[in-house]
Amino acid sequence: MDQQDTILVTGGAGFIGAHVSKRLIELGHKVIIVDNINSYYDASLKEARLKTLLKDTPHTFYRADIQDTDAMREIFARHKPTLVCHQAAQAGVRYAIQDPFAYGNSNLLGTLTILQLAKEYNVKGIVLASSSSVYGEAKHYPVKETDTTDAPVSLYAATKKSCELIAYSYHHLNNLPITCLRYFTVYGPWGRPDMAFFSFTKAAFEGTPIDVYGNGEMARDFTYIDDIVEGITRALEVNLPWAIINLGRGKPEPLMHMIELIETATGKTLKKRFVGMQQDDVKQTWADVSLAKTLLGWEPKTTLDEGIPTFAEWYKNYYGV
Repeated sequence: MDQQDTILVTGGAGFIGAHVSKRLIELGHKVIIVDNINSYYDASLKEARLKTLLKDTPHTFYRADIQDTDAMREIFARHKPTLVCHQAAQAGVRYAIQDPFAYGNSNLLGTLTILQLAKEYNVKGIVLASSSSVYGEAKHYPVKETDTTDAPVSLYAATKKSCELIAYSYHHLNNLPITCLRYFTVYGPWGRPDMAFFSFTKAAFEGTPIDVYGNGEMARDFTYIDDIVEGITRALEVNLPWAIINLGRGKPEPLMHMIELIETATGKTLKKRFVGMQQDDVKQTWADVSLAKTLLGWEPKTTLDEGIPTFAEWYKNYYGV
């Protein structure tokens, strides 16, 4: 990145998008945020991120859908972004069973729109949000970027893999620098209510039972939001010609350990219902993050034992528990 770039952040009212927007503004860049504020989860949380998390951080916000080519072209034409941080997507693995077209429209058509307009308006680089879900049920761990990713177990994963493929074609045909970042279970303050760390914390304070999938035998490579933001920022700064890079903690944590940390942080004992594996889920995620260190000079810093109490404290303050 130059000293002051104009950076378009799609999905900028989302969990990761809002945090990275704040960081980029603090670094002195001009940030243009686009988000459709959809109703997949509580829209008031997205609006609060813009009003509270991004308070006193000057930015331009457009409530627009990335698949609306006319609206997006107008934004590109008006602001002529030099970089794009493409975070917008229909999130969630299980929701795809209910509304598969939401994933096709947002993740595929939306990404195609962003890539095409980036080409037309001579954007100098793109960082694109991908996901650890592309690895499916891996044959060995930790997973490396060169591992096979052609057997997704969820539609969400299939769309994320498709976005990587479409991005490569735009890079190859147009010499467009693109870095795809595969995030591993991001958590932290201002997080998504549909994710386990959030819903379990909510259940702890409300005294409601939780469903523990995989009979509690699952493990996740939990990655703290500040570490993810640092990785995204470095990817924008380095602006590699083409890369796919894992961003994870590099250490799988048992689901039950995460639950224990939530119980400690909230001072509550969760009522647990142990249920089997979901068809669209995997038993473990675990990232090899050596490429991120080599290419971006990035290493994760925050442990789950540090991050969960920080999230729980934010939750108590935000919801007035």
